[in-house]
Amino acid sequence: MKIHMSNVLEQAQAAKKAWRILRRVDTASKNKFLSELERLLRAHMSDVLAANTRDLTDNPALSSSMRRRLTLSEESLTAMADGVRAIAELPDPVSEVIDSRTRPDGLRIERVRLPIGVIAAIFESRPNIIIDIAALAVKSGNAAIVRGGKEAMYSNDALYALIREALEIAGLPHDVIQQLTDRRHEAVAELVKLDTYVDLAIPRGGENLVRNVIDHARMPVIHHMRGMCHLYIDAAADIEKAIAITVNAKTSNPATCNSVESILIHTAVADTLLPRLIAALRERGVEIHGCPRTCAKDTECIPATEEDWATEYLDLKVSMKVVDSFEEALAHIERYSSGLTDGIITDNANSAEAFFRAIDSACVLVNASNRLVDGAQFGLGGEIGISTSRIHMRGPMGLADLTTPAYRVYGNGHLRM
Repeated sequence: MKIHMSNVLEQAQAAKKAWRILRRVDTASKNKFLSELERLLRAHMSDVLAANTRDLTDNPALSSSMRRRLTLSEESLTAMADGVRAIAELPDPVSEVIDSRTRPDGLRIERVRLPIGVIAAIFESRPNIIIDIAALAVKSGNAAIVRGGKEAMYSNDALYALIREALEIAGLPHDVIQQLTDRRHEAVAELVKLDTYVDLAIPRGGENLVRNVIDHARMPVIHHMRGMCHLYIDAAADIEKAIAITVNAKTSNPATCNSVESILIHTAVADTLLPRLIAALRERGVEIHGCPRTCAKDTECIPATEEDWATEYLDLKVSMKVVDSFEEALAHIERYSSGLTDGIITDNANSAEAFFRAIDSACVLVNASNRLVDGAQFGLGGEIGISTSRIHMRGPMGLADLTTPAYRVYGNGHLRM
């Protein structure tokens, strides 16, 4: 059956109508949805894994990095359920008073958090995203229309069935969380033009997907374009700490946007550090693209090109460069960073503070793995995305970030004189 623009419009209209109901729902009802979703996730793991296997089987040509992002397991499904429970346990941000003041004439003014409205969430490959979106959106009083990639169609459908069942059990409108039924690429462009009904767009995926949403959207878009993340090992770095952090930042899951892609090493520690770091990375299958001084320490090193310094590999590959100074490291990061997450390893408090001030990224780390930049790791339960946008907020977006401040004013016959 051919799907027309009206179907996209009808879904957006239904989402807005459902949101007007949800925004008045109490915390207990929203938490009921979350507790049921957690229960269903734990009870139906085999169904979801079977759907995921079908996705993997039907898409044999996927790249290794895409397959890593697509693959589910009992461990990852348990982590999803744990995340839903964590969101349920967090305070409800809706109507939270951010600031309150009383004017000399007795007029009381409060700034409170209110839901954004209807969110269009477009994503690729990672099926866990649909659960994060549903849990965070409902708890923060927002409706969402989601559209996952075709490579994860069966996994997303299986997870969405659990979301629908949990909404029904909790007595919430089904249309609060919807999958975009029109699977054409053009449908995304149609959806993000409907600014009468959709209040915010959040794309998560490759640069082409994000750019397509930005080019067509008539509402605000919160996004990050790519994860070109750096780790600088300073002259004052602890060598053991530097090796452990760097290996984790590259290899714990190289297919994610918060995986480190470029390592900078101060020349003062290069002779001691490089042989051990290279060996540790090689042991885990990492391909190294390095500057001449790096390659001098490693016969298998691939000479780095200008393209390497700007490449988000999303794979067991990394670029590595020896720098002569702290300032050279800063200049390199400023030139090539995507603004998502950059870190420094140092025991010099002054260098750490200078790095914080100089690096203009959504998340800046000292002596910690870039892989920690994640909603669950930050105690948010999950994330609806990681923002490098210059408005609203930057970094992993949790419950509070799906609200906006608004004013409530309490008077007693007050007039403007």
